[in-house]
Amino acid sequence: MLYRKLKSKLLRTMGRLSVTGMLLAGVVTVAFPIRSPQLARTNNITPPAVPTNIQVPTGNKAFLVGHAVGTQNYICAPSGIGVKFVLFTPQATLFDNDGEQLITHYFSPNPFETNTDPKVLGDHTIRATWEDSKDTSTVWGQVKPGNSSSDANFVEQGAIPWLLVTKVGDQSGPTGGDRLTATTFIQRVNTHGGLAPSTGCALPEDIGNTAFVPYSTDYYFYKSTSGSS
Repeated sequence: MLYRKLKSKLLRTMGRLSVTGMLLAGVVTVAFPIRSPQLARTNNITPPAVPTNIQVPTGNKAFLVGHAVGTQNYICAPSGIGVKFVLFTPQATLFDNDGEQLITHYFSPNPFETNTDPKVLGDHTIRATWEDSKDTSTVWGQVKPGNSSSDANFVEQGAIPWLLVTKVGDQSGPTGGDRLTATTFIQRVNTHGGLAPSTGCALPEDIGNTAFVPYSTDYYFYKSTSGSS
């Protein structure tokens, strides 16, 4: 409506200068574009270049990207003959390009894997978890050996590594929501911050100290191209 009123007023002001009026109408069209509904629905996702060891296998395509903000949460624990900070969970929220919440990210037991580690309490293996904020579909992932990179050509100094995460479980939401269940792989890229602190965990008396380190990253979700358009 604003576009039409401005255009009409300009044309009236120009009177009989029809050629100039048409030119100005073109300017107004540029200044107040009408978005095509078809264009607004287009969802072409182009992941960034990544180190070779975290590339997604052929036969998969990115279908969703979330921009995450949160913390990497560490606890000081015994390690060998000393102590060190170990990650006990990330806690992050993923947003789309318009700032709308998409997904929450944390660690949780994967109901599809039986725990075999006697040092860990519980019946199921703890895995990285992504839960859809609307339909509560969930995917669990594992970083397999060799699927982590701190290559300085890609990863900024002081940031946590880039990762290729392989799905090891998925679950639909209680009302059948399934946006994340088709996931095959997840890439963590464009990381900033998140590394464990260099102080606060050096002596046995530091055991139990926690550190919540801010980080941001992009998570790209992939699905199989088999049978998809």
